Amino acid sequence: MNSIIFMGPPGAGKGTQAKILCDNLGIPQISTGDILRAAVKNGTQMGLEAKKYMDAGDLVPDSVVIGIIKDRLVEPDCKNGFLLDGFPRTVEQADALDKILNTEGLKIKRAINLEVPDEELLQRLLKRAEIEGRSDDNETTIKSRLDTYNKKTLPLLDYYAAKGNLSRVNGVGNLDVVTKLIEKELA
Repeated sequence: MNSIIFMGPPGAGKGTQAKILCDNLGIPQISTGDILRAAVKNGTQMGLEAKKYMDAGDLVPDSVVIGIIKDRLVEPDCKNGFLLDGFPRTVEQADALDKILNTEGLKIKRAINLEVPDEELLQRLLKRAEIEGRSDDNETTIKSRLDTYNKKTLPLLDYYAAKGNLSRVNGVGNLDVVTKLIEKELA
């Protein structure tokens, strides 16, 4: 079973690479960002709550995100594996994920961290804001998101390294080259 976590700062290319990988492996991409943005767009109660945090560049509270993930992982399309894109973002979330997976008799095969320097990330995200018109991609919010990532998410690298399933992949360069680096780590 392919149970994969994609990690990396905002703008590292997780979503792009996840789509390619999931198509190749025939597993669903579970993007908490996509799920939360859909909830915001649809004006659900969870979406309105999440929007306050997202617009400020903060992480959505664990209780909301963990509930979403738990419900999603038991859906039939996850039986052969899944790729988590954007979750977990904290060690507490990783612990909660491990508990959910243990209940189902599952574990994470590989945690892949896409590594991209902050200055490159800022340029990518500002360009994405122009193209997609995302309200959460302005310079102030981007810098806040990168700072939040560096403080709260970077400790996950040690968490998965201690479990022996962390791969660090250079996320700068040609799309196909980065994809091949990721595939090599999964082989």
